[in-house]
Amino acid sequence: MKTTDRETVLQNISAVERQIFHLRSQQEEAESIYRSLKEDLALIDSRAANRPEYRAESPICKTENLTSKEKITIFLRLFQGRKDVYPKLWQNQKTGKKGYSPACSNEWIHGVCNKPRIKCGECPNQAFLPVTPEAILDHLQGRQVIGVYPMLKDETCRLLAADFDKGAWREDVMAFTESCRVAGIPYAIERSRSGNGAHVWFFFSHSVTASTARKLGSYLVTQTMSRRHQLDMASYDRLFPNQDTLPKGGFGNLIALPLQYHPRQEGNTLFLNDQLEPFPDQWEFLASLVPIQPEQVDEIIRNVSTPEQVMGFQGAHVGEDMDTEPWLKPAFQDQNHISINDPIPDQIRAVISQRLFVEKSGLPASLINRLQRLAAFQNPEF
Repeated sequence: MKTTDRETVLQNISAVERQIFHLRSQQEEAESIYRSLKEDLALIDSRAANRPEYRAESPICKTENLTSKEKITIFLRLFQGRKDVYPKLWQNQKTGKKGYSPACSNEWIHGVCNKPRIKCGECPNQAFLPVTPEAILDHLQGRQVIGVYPMLKDETCRLLAADFDKGAWREDVMAFTESCRVAGIPYAIERSRSGNGAHVWFFFSHSVTASTARKLGSYLVTQTMSRRHQLDMASYDRLFPNQDTLPKGGFGNLIALPLQYHPRQEGNTLFLNDQLEPFPDQWEFLASLVPIQPEQVDEIIRNVSTPEQVMGFQGAHVGEDMDTEPWLKPAFQDQNHISINDPIPDQIRAVISQRLFVEKSGLPASLINRLQRLAAFQNPEF
């Protein structure tokens, strides 16, 4: 009996010793994580102490020794869209045709993938690939070209981008970013993949509704046209997200991600300073960006003196029928009236074909500006 008791005690001692060893290992691991987190916190506090209120005019932290993992962390922190799916560029080698489609592990598998007969958003065999650090690394190192779907499932977003893609994009971008600075809105200018345009990016610290983000972008465009009416802003194309709500069975518009390897070698998809020259250290610039607080966006929209100051946003009055015919809506009353002092042609050619098409040739920029603002007010999709 005593032998049995002694063996039992020895077994219990051995079990406790194993438990102590395991707990000590856990403690050492926890202490290591604790020290690492404290170092991260000290670095964050150090950066915050030297960070300007909104946008840094010059990089504020050194990134010479950043690892690939750290660069991807910065990238993912800024370019946040749908995480469960991302668009990937494809190109037909025979026809040269190219486009984007959702990355899917079932793509072109016989009997499973039914493209193009069935759209990806309606496919019963969806196996979309999520956004991963590996996918971002492949994009940055040139193994693939991917984009982002800015609108999230709940119709909010963490970023906004304005697209400029025609001949006068340089002048328009500089005027547009001047409006951003006046409003105190931080931004990032990226030269497009083609090199013949640019995206102006805005990053939010927390999610905002897509409609609110688009109102901010529309307000900045409108203010630019009001202040610099000598520019017709013809290069301005659209905002991303391009809708206020998700289309049924779709993901909303996509936008290509920056810093893709191959166009980067030609000076494209790079971030530019206010003189439209590339930053010497792209990651230093990205690390310095300060996200926009949603409260700041709300305050700007709330303080707009009239809804008409936001191009394409009319504002609904209580009891208003949202389906009212556009021609029965109140006339546009622009509080920032711009006088047209330029000579106007005796005749202006226009064609009515379901819509009204006005020939811009020969019209002064100030008149074109007024027509664009009028069209945007009466037709939010303009």
